[in-house]
Amino acid sequence: MNTLEQLEEEAIYIIREVVGQFNNPALLFSGGKDSIVLLHLCKKAFLPGRIPFPLLHVDTGHNFPETIKLRDELVEKCQVKLHVGSVQESIDQGKVIEEKGKYASRNTLQTVTLLESIEELKFDACMGGARRDEEKARAKERIFSVRDDFGQWNEKLQRPELFDMLNGQIHSGENVRVFPISNWTELDVWEYIRKENLEIPSIYFSHKRAVFVRDGQLMPSSDFIFNEKEETFIESVRFRTVGDMSCTAAVPSEAIDLDTVIDEIRDSAISERGARMDDKRSEGAMEERKKVGYF
Repeated sequence: MNTLEQLEEEAIYIIREVVGQFNNPALLFSGGKDSIVLLHLCKKAFLPGRIPFPLLHVDTGHNFPETIKLRDELVEKCQVKLHVGSVQESIDQGKVIEEKGKYASRNTLQTVTLLESIEELKFDACMGGARRDEEKARAKERIFSVRDDFGQWNEKLQRPELFDMLNGQIHSGENVRVFPISNWTELDVWEYIRKENLEIPSIYFSHKRAVFVRDGQLMPSSDFIFNEKEETFIESVRFRTVGDMSCTAAVPSEAIDLDTVIDEIRDSAISERGARMDDKRSEGAMEERKKVGYF
């Protein structure tokens, strides 16, 4: 059994444990490469039956159109229920305040929408595509990450995970975030996409796009992003990670297919999260967002 087969087997085991231990689980689904891999693993876990839980997407309203289009196509193809939590609705209802200025983003705002969606739909476990290799706050995360009745992460609630024993017992009001591909690397994800011939959004491959330079990063030109006289130009780029457009930078690239993307990643010395502007707000930006329920 090779590495990818071992990782697949582990992820499927975790997904089945979630269904066995929790009453109302869901899959957090953004339409990005990691959640697409996770959706595929969920399909495999329950063949020949259908996926026995819904998907939940927190829509910032500032997503890449290519991602939303593929999200909807995959939902229809897999015949699963999709719940969409709207950050715009949270803003309209006065539950969060839209950020202003040069670095304004809705990425942080989605935490409130996510927690409200979990509470409204009474999900007791939400599976996500976070991986330990992405960022130091995620490196120490458990497979079963317990959240308190406010949806927040507290280190005192976390349990040891020994010999694949996963403890899903929680108190009323608590819920768990589950990370079935936590032990995968970015390269593992891409090699699995190639092996399984999975469709992913076109923005993961090189294309011509209008961009501008901000803090050394190539930001996509968009009505969602405040541009204060920064010169816009056309560049061949791709996106290594897909999030809110306002905080997701592109990288220069000529990689037009899976083979060339994988070669590019092998040669890269920078994490894919290096292109996320929201992670650069402070040294502990991800850790701070995790504690209030971001992932």
